[in-house]
Order: sequence, then C-alpha cells, then structure tokens
Amino acid sequence: METELPQAPDGSVRLLQITDTHLFASAEGRLLAVRTAESLAAVLEQVQANAHPFDLILATGDLSQDHSPESYQRFASMMAPLARPIYWLPGNHDDGPLMTEYLHAAGISEAKQLVGDHWQVILLDTQVRGKPHGVLGDHQLAALDQALRQHPERHALIALHHQAVPVGCAWLDQHNLKNADDLFAVLARHPQQKTILFGHVHQEFDEVHRGVRLIASPSTCIQFKPLSDGFALDESGPGWRYLTLHPDGRIASQVWRLPLGQFVPDPDATGY
Repeated sequence: METELPQAPDGSVRLLQITDTHLFASAEGRLLAVRTAESLAAVLEQVQANAHPFDLILATGDLSQDHSPESYQRFASMMAPLARPIYWLPGNHDDGPLMTEYLHAAGISEAKQLVGDHWQVILLDTQVRGKPHGVLGDHQLAALDQALRQHPERHALIALHHQAVPVGCAWLDQHNLKNADDLFAVLARHPQQKTILFGHVHQEFDEVHRGVRLIASPSTCIQFKPLSDGFALDESGPGWRYLTLHPDGRIASQVWRLPLGQFVPDPDATGY
C-alpha cells in the first residue's frame, strides 16, 4: 500500500537515517561496554541541536539487541521528541513480529512504500530469523518489482538492512545479502535512477556498483573498523546520516558523528 512521502515545498525529500541502535530492555544494557541507550540519547540530542532540516526518519534495522518488547518501546519513546514520521525495517538482531506490534502500538507507521512527486522510498525486509546474513524473499523481490513498475518516472531510494555488495570487511561480508544478484536483476529491469541505503555494517560506505549507488551509515553505538579481515572495532564516534533527495535525482548526503572518545567500546572484544 502506498503512503505519501513527506517532502519539502521545493519537492526535495529530506531524510535522517538512524541505524543499528542495538537497544536493550534496560537503559543500562551494554554492547561491548557501550550503553546503547546512552549513545542513542546523545545522538538524538545532537540531532535536535543541529539546524539541519529533515522531514522523516528511516530506521534501517537492528533497533534491538535483546529482542525484547521493552527495547522497541524504548526506541519509540526516545525518538518521539524528534516529532517526525518514522519508517522502519528489521535487521538480523530484531524480532520482526515484536517490532510490528510494539512500534505500531507507539504510533509508528508500518508503511513500506512512500511515494512523492519525484521520488519513492521502498523499504525491504532482508531478515532471516536466527541468522546474521540476509535474504530477500520472493515476495519482497516481487514487491520491489511492482513498486518500480508502478512509478517508472520517479527516482527510487531502496532501504534495506544487509549489504548487497562487499564493503571490504571479510568477517562482515560473509553476513551479507545472500541473493544480491536477484536484487540487482530486478533493478536492471527498470529505467529509473535507483539508490540503495543500508545499515548492518556500522561504518560509512558510499560506492557505485552496477550503476546503482549504495550508501551505508555509522551505528548510533559501536563502529566496525573499515577494511578489516577479522573482527575489529573502530574508535570513531556514534553517527547518523542526513540525505536530501533532489527533484532531479541528485542525492546530497552527509554523515555526522559525536566527538571522539565519548563512547569507547571494549578494545579487547573479539566479537559480539
């Protein structure tokens, strides 16, 4: 079902991407020594202090670390002061049915196809329950194909959790989108400009593959060290991304981070 895509008066679409918050039932919950509720609160405080405009929020998965109802209630209550519509998709650490139930109960939309004057945003579910990697099921691929066919004149931003191309971290790239070729095959059938926005990798990424731009953003908690063969954490601060989708198809994008040293993960961690 189509939902109206919030947009600015000039027809541009201004987004805030929040991803991989890894919240717990308890506000004291820690991921590799970082209190994830505390780091998200610091990110949201800075977002509110910024003058950077945004009209909606895309939450691209791994909102919870412990699959608890309370973690989703916590996410909803923490995001509420931003007073913008939020659209979400599950990550490998999430519980999809619980997300649907508790985010919906908090007034957060379940919409997965947002259509504006010049753009449409399509949110896809790559979760494989109990597994760290991702797969796009046939129904998800069909929904994408239909959405692109419905609006060939609109540019498309496709949001998902898992990476559809290698990001250069060998340990992390084994937990990728396993049927990425099926995704690119669907995209290749449609003429409009297409961009993929994703989470999961806890780092910045912005490259073009097969004519499609793929963009990833830092987590609001811990960061993975780019270009590392084995598990490694990065000292960069928690981050978020703003994107402006211009009517002519251009995308302006900027990553912001909290200052270095505020939320330092366990340097001896060997995984999570």
